[in-house]
This record gives sequence, C-alpha cells and structure tokens, in this order.
Amino acid sequence: MHASYYKRPLLWGLICYILCLLFFYKPGPDPQDIYHHISPKEVTLTAQAAGFAVSKGNKQNIILRVQSIDGHPAKGRVYARFEKGKAPLWKEKVQVSGILKKPYSQDIQGNFDWGAYLASKNIFTEIKVNDVRPLAAAPLFFRWITQIRQDVLQTFYAHFSEDLSAVANGILLGERGDLSASLYSAFQDSGAVHLLVASGANVAFVTLIVFVLGNLLGFNKRKTAWVALLLAGVYTLIAGADAPLTRAYFMAVCAVLGYVFHRNSGVFQGIILSCWAILLITPSAIFETGFQMSFLATFAIVICLNNYEFSYRWPKGVRFFAQIFLVTLSSQLALLPVFTNIFYKVSFVGLLANMVLVPLASVLMTACALFYLFSCIGLGLLFKPVVGFLLFLFVFLVKSFAAFPLAAVSVAAWKTNKIICYYALLFLLFHLPLKSFVLKLYKPLLGAVLLLLVFDFFFLSAHEIYLLNDWNKNAILLKTSNAEHVLIGAEIDGEKLAKALFSIGAKELDYLLLFNAKKGQLKNIETLQEKIKINKIVFPFQDIWPGEEIKQGPLHIQARWAVMQDSQKALWHQLGYGGKNDRLSYQISGKDFSFITSGNGRFILQDGQVQNNLLNSTRKIVL
Repeated sequence: MHASYYKRPLLWGLICYILCLLFFYKPGPDPQDIYHHISPKEVTLTAQAAGFAVSKGNKQNIILRVQSIDGHPAKGRVYARFEKGKAPLWKEKVQVSGILKKPYSQDIQGNFDWGAYLASKNIFTEIKVNDVRPLAAAPLFFRWITQIRQDVLQTFYAHFSEDLSAVANGILLGERGDLSASLYSAFQDSGAVHLLVASGANVAFVTLIVFVLGNLLGFNKRKTAWVALLLAGVYTLIAGADAPLTRAYFMAVCAVLGYVFHRNSGVFQGIILSCWAILLITPSAIFETGFQMSFLATFAIVICLNNYEFSYRWPKGVRFFAQIFLVTLSSQLALLPVFTNIFYKVSFVGLLANMVLVPLASVLMTACALFYLFSCIGLGLLFKPVVGFLLFLFVFLVKSFAAFPLAAVSVAAWKTNKIICYYALLFLLFHLPLKSFVLKLYKPLLGAVLLLLVFDFFFLSAHEIYLLNDWNKNAILLKTSNAEHVLIGAEIDGEKLAKALFSIGAKELDYLLLFNAKKGQLKNIETLQEKIKINKIVFPFQDIWPGEEIKQGPLHIQARWAVMQDSQKALWHQLGYGGKNDRLSYQISGKDFSFITSGNGRFILQDGQVQNNLLNSTRKIVL
C-alpha cells in the first residue's frame, strides 16, 4: 500500500474524531429519549421493529424504534422481550404494552456489563411486553427478506441437530442460536469463533460467486457486476445488515464500481468512509467490541495483502494457503490486545486452525446455500448427506483444535500504554516491504514507544484499590505499584473474581485473605485457582488471629477484630471471639500507604475516612 494513503485528510480527520469520542463522549440518552419515561406504571408504545428478533429459549428479543408513548410523540430505541412467536417482523409497526425499566447493569471490574453493552448501541431502556397489537405490516420487500431468513433457519433446524443447525446458520447468516456452551467454548479456544458471525468475508464470497457464475455462463461483465451488487445487498439484509456487513457491502460497492469503470476501487478509502458513516450516525459504536474488532481486522488484512504480495510463479494451491495464512495472521495480530482485554485468553492454535477451517467454512457456506435452494424445490435430501458430513467434520475439527495442549491460555489484560506501543510496532511490521517508508518512520516511532514505556515506569504506576460488590457479596482488590496483588474476600463467584484480577493485570495472586470461615467460599476459591495461581490463602481463626501479622518485603498485613457499619453508617468494632459468624478486618500497609478493610468487605478506612463500595459496581480508589 502506497505511503500516500496515510496523507489523506479524511483518514486524519477520522483519527481525530475517534480520539475525541474516546476522551470526551459518553453514551447517554438525549432529552427526548424514551428512557426519561421509565416508571412503575404500564405504558403503551407505538414502535417499529429495527431488526430481526433473536430467539433465546422460549423468548424472542428485538430492538424497537419508538414513535410514541401513551399517544405522545417519543424517540429512542428500546430492547423488547416477547414471548416466542409474538415478536414483530423487521420494519413492522406495532403497539406494545408493558413496564419500562433500566437495563440490568452490573459493573464488576473485568466482567461483562449488559447495560453498558446496550448503551454502546444507543439503547438505554428495556420493556417486557405484556400485550402486542400489530398496526401496520412491514413493506413487502422486508416481509420477503424476513420470510427468506426464517425459512433458511427453520430448514436447518428441521434436518439437523441443534448444535449442527446452529453452526450451519451461524456460518451462513451469522445466527448461531442456542449453541451449546461447550461447543461455543471450543470455537473460542480454537480461534474460530469469528466464523459463526456473518462478516465481510461472507459478503465478498457472495459477490465473488456471482462473478464466477456470470463468467461461466458468458454474461456481460457490467451486467454481472450489477447483479452481484444486487444479490450481495439482498444477502446483507437477510444476514441482518449489522455494522460489519454494512461496511463490507459498502467496500464491495467501491470495488465493483472501480472494476466496472476501470478505476482504482479505493477499498482502503471505502473502509474509512464506512467508518465515518457509522460513527456519525451512532457515535457510541466506538465503544462496541464488535465494531472495534471488525475495523481493526479489516484494516490489517487490506494493508498486509497490499504490502505482502506472493509471486505468481508459486503454485496456485500454495499461493492460496499462503494468503489464508497472511489473512489469519494479520487479523489475529491486530485483534490480540482486544481479545486479551475482553476474553483474557489467547489461542495458540488459531493460526493452524484457521488455515484449515476458513477454506472449509467457505465450502460449507456454499453447500448450505445449495441445500436450502434445493430444499425449496423438494430436492434437499440429495444434499443432506453431504452437508451433514461437512458439518460433522467442521465441528470435529473445531473440537480437535480446541483440545490441543495450550490451545487457549489465560492471560492478564494489557495496559493502555502497552497497547499503544504494540500497535506502533505492528504498524512497522505490516509495512516492512515499503523499505523507504519504514526507514523514515521507524526512528520516531521507536523513540515514542521508548518514551511511553519510561514515562509509565516512573510516573503512571500507583497503588490501586478496587471495591467490588455483587448483590451485596463483597471483595477488595489491592494492586501495588510494585505489581503485588492481594484479594480480600471470596464470597463473589470465582469466575468473576478471576476476570477482575486479569483486568488489572494480575497474573498471579500474592495473598487471598478471607474475612470469615464460611465453607461456601471454598467453591469460589477452587474456581479462582483454576484460572489464577494463588501463592498464599489465609483462613481466619486458622492461619491468622487478631493481632498476628504477615510480612513480605514492604507489604505488611495485620489481622484485627472486625470493623463494621450499622444501618445508620456508624462504625462499631467486634470486641472478641464469639464462636459464630466471627469476622476479621485487615490493616494492610506498604511503603507509602495504609488502610483497614471492613469485616465484610463493604468499605475501607483510609486516614480515618470511610470509603464505601456501591451495589453491583466497582469503585476504584487510587492511594
């Protein structure tokens, strides 16, 4: 890719806009949003379905675009939950009754927050629908699109097992349905979970297939191009028309128009324009993981395929797999920090797995499409054995790759400065074939990386405390500037605690201190130990008693009788051992800090001041 691409004002404008969003924009409802009408009373909404319903067990969930509430004009989008079979079709106008509420939100450090996820989609309200009444049918075209989608999904569910049909629908339309947790975990561990999401590759594949068929049938190239765009557009709509698909279709339009008019298609420019369009319409998308992964992977693939070219003297088969390897490697390198900071695991077999699974997924997508088309004319049984075998083979390979030793390794999250340094070095790696460009750029980039690391080492390290609350089950995390990690309390689920520790960069735990001797914590501790190494577990009234101390380097831990708060927020102290429901507090001191934990993890005492936690939230305190 020519270096002049990076001089374009549109690109630099996009970078500045993204930085402004990251630093200054926070998703929130506008003054006319339906969010401001939340109350305990039942309301009646007039709304239009903004997409396809997603089935979850005996429920169907769908996003509605609100037009009015109780007869008064209103705006915004609401996440609606219907009984199965009662959700409206895409673009259908309905009247629904129910009680509005805030989305369930649980901001526990490092864990998934449903409320924040919906906010990234500009949705701040939910409704459980008690009654629905259709007002106006969807336009004929959208009814046709919805009917095709539903027919495709039902065709596979009618002929294959739940897991196999979920895989088929995932590869074909990005609708994996109720895929079993074990199989989904295998897809994650093998690095192939992206194949269950309808993406730009699917749109490109549909476009390419039309061109190949047009060429075989001897059709005019220009007419074939228009048909390809039409069918690719229809596929994009059937698959849901989400951000990755819309972006991919926009890029396909750029590429095909360039081909038709014999001009440079500007795929790179197409990515930038589509990114601009999405962020201008929905700025909150910048915080959506899917949006970030989609554009990072696409940029990486486009840059590497342009910069690293394979000789046409290579055999076609070798060149094909070399390109698959390059696409997989570039996308996985680009997504490594995102995967690490979201899932806290890295798949080391992903490169090998995708070398096999990506081509097989293309074959499977074609076979599934043919199976559906032939099922429409009553000849689907001719293809069923082939599709069944390919699905079985695909799932078998996914499970086999996931079973490899070290297929998925748990890792700690990266700090922001390390992510910036990583992408700076990755940018140089992706452009190594452009020797003159790299020679001009590598010194300032490496200098900036070095300065950032030095600045982080001397100025950004600090002692941090995280007060965690999960429905009044509490825990306290301590991270010192010397990278010591202490967890106080294990009443919260072990999986959640592990993610919280990973998110603050903990690779192992120096101490796990317990407030009480309740046996219910043992299961949480076992789950935590499966993810993170714990060097020392301290049980109260067994390993330590009030007045006893633990010392390790500058860290000093002293056990005390419990400090508590009553309902009026007044402090009281346990005066001795009662033999039942006894708790400990801990005074934890370092070189330049000291604080006391409460006997139940609800607060800390710092310089005599109470610092409380918040229900279902994380409170971060910098010492």
